[in-house]
Amino acid sequence: MSGKFVRASKYRHVFGQPAKKELCYENLKITKNAWDSNIIQSNGKYISVNWDASGGGAFAVIPIQEVGKAPDTVPLFRGHKGPVLDTAFNPFNERQIASCSDDGNILIWEIPEDYSFHKYVDEDENIKDITEPSKVLSGHSRKVGLIEFHPCAENVLASSSLDYSVKIWNTETGKAELTLQHKDLVTSFAFNYNGSLLATCSRDKKLRIWDIRSGKIISEGPGHTGAKPSRVSWLGNTDRIVTTGFSRLSDRQVGIWDIENIDKGPINGFLVIDSGSGVLIPYFDNDTSILYIAGKGDGNIRYYEYDKDELYELSQYGSTDPQRGFAVTPKHAVNVKENEVVKAFKTVFDNSIEPISFIVPRRSELFQADIYPDCPSDKPALSAEDWFGGKEVNGPLLINMEALFEGTKPEIRDSKPATIVNEAKKEAEKTKQEEQKKKQEEQKAKKAEVAASNGKKEEEVSKEGTPGKNVDDLLKTSGQVDSLLSKVADQSDDEDVHEEEAEDEKDDSWEEVKKSDVKSLSSSEIDKKEVKKEEPEKEVKPEPKVEPKKEEPKVEPKKEEPKKEEPKAEPKAEPKAEPKAEPKTEPKAEPKTEPKAETKEDTKSPKPTLGSTIEKLSSLVIQLESQVTKLTEAGLEKDERLAALEKKLDELLKK
Repeated sequence: MSGKFVRASKYRHVFGQPAKKELCYENLKITKNAWDSNIIQSNGKYISVNWDASGGGAFAVIPIQEVGKAPDTVPLFRGHKGPVLDTAFNPFNERQIASCSDDGNILIWEIPEDYSFHKYVDEDENIKDITEPSKVLSGHSRKVGLIEFHPCAENVLASSSLDYSVKIWNTETGKAELTLQHKDLVTSFAFNYNGSLLATCSRDKKLRIWDIRSGKIISEGPGHTGAKPSRVSWLGNTDRIVTTGFSRLSDRQVGIWDIENIDKGPINGFLVIDSGSGVLIPYFDNDTSILYIAGKGDGNIRYYEYDKDELYELSQYGSTDPQRGFAVTPKHAVNVKENEVVKAFKTVFDNSIEPISFIVPRRSELFQADIYPDCPSDKPALSAEDWFGGKEVNGPLLINMEALFEGTKPEIRDSKPATIVNEAKKEAEKTKQEEQKKKQEEQKAKKAEVAASNGKKEEEVSKEGTPGKNVDDLLKTSGQVDSLLSKVADQSDDEDVHEEEAEDEKDDSWEEVKKSDVKSLSSSEIDKKEVKKEEPEKEVKPEPKVEPKKEEPKVEPKKEEPKKEEPKAEPKAEPKAEPKAEPKTEPKAEPKTEPKAETKEDTKSPKPTLGSTIEKLSSLVIQLESQVTKLTEAGLEKDERLAALEKKLDELLKK
């Protein structure tokens, strides 16, 4: 078989479907700042966009339902003195958003309940901006480039700055409770599943894993060697992280790391994507174990399935429209009825945002539980005080997505403990070995059962007088067949003796050849072989004389072994064998010459001919074959019964 081996996966046919043009967001003024951030963010209800505004920094918030072309003037969130570099939605409050800027401050904003991107005006019908943040977090001495909320604890925010530090804030009090000091700018950071650890990528080309509350580095090692910034993301609820970056030759790379052994380098080395120039933005979907990688400056979004330290390429979403910004909504915001597993947004030419739906094709319209496990809810698992006090949970509180499909109130559940990949590998190997052992034992048991059943069958068959299963075995072991074959061999030996006597007597008598005898001779292969063997001897001796007269008496003496006195009657059977066994023999007109004299002699000699003996042999063989077929059928029925009994026994043992 030719062709490429395809790994079996239920996500092998995932495809990205872009929204129609009328469902996109157009006439936007997306920032052209070169700072490396995602530019856009989304919480499933709103989209935030870093805006290209004069007179300080600003960003816009677009309700997802307000699609289409935006007006020329729109309401903006203004409060920073420098360009806005990044934004982040509070996962536990859909109307709260944080922003950071070139001015070194972090602002917390409340989105008004009556907010509208297309028409948010004051009493005089003028566009109204939001200029008063609810909180101002000041503590960094230089520009703040990245911010992110804690995944489990409420009102906990992390930020990185050009002062080479990462600060952990309590947004309720407005204080920086913890500071993780680095030696260079932190280009990317990510919380783990329960928020107890933080992975950071730095401009010094080092990758670090931090215990946040103790401020200690758990593991540290060299990351990507390229000059451009790297990105990091946690691989769900595991002890693995994934990074994207560049090599010294400017190849774009992806690496998977063990957080306990960063210094040992990426597991299985770096995966080279291509030689593009744009930064790769990773996003890992924990529910489906799919890693999405969007490249800045190109329109492709590649996605891979992660399984036990291996990335298996699924496909890619290709587009001619390059993106600079990329954002993904939380899982509870996807369209469950359309089998959408990821809802993403990308910027296009810095003037529009295009929604993309990644869909698992399914024919059934029912809820697909295998692709929709429990997802993080919008309820916090811990308060800020509890988390800073040292309390831990397995992860965020989860909700059942079937309730979202049915439109009912979902139940809230706790997360499971983190998966240690090395232990999972060992367990998988053990289970494989156990399965192999079970298979081997089952095979041995089946072989033993088959051997036992074969023994029983042989005993039964021996009692009935049938020695084996196949016809060949029966023919080899049957005493009756051997005796018949030996008789035929003896007769063939006697024929040679009678032939010599017949030559001396030179009897010109002929017998009439019956149609039934001729048919029986032609039907049996054994007779043909015997006649063929005898004929060449006959042809050599009587060549000068009439061949049929000399050849006929040679065949008949087979049956008259004890009676040598009547050689005249015996040679009558030989002409019967010669005309049909040897079509090469001389004329067929010979038997026609003297048929009348033979008929008289037939009445006088009722002794059996070679044809009749052959017919008897053939009938015996047919009877033997019929008996063998019956026995084999009986054996097959017994096999089926034994198999049925084995199944019943297996079912009873399982119960």
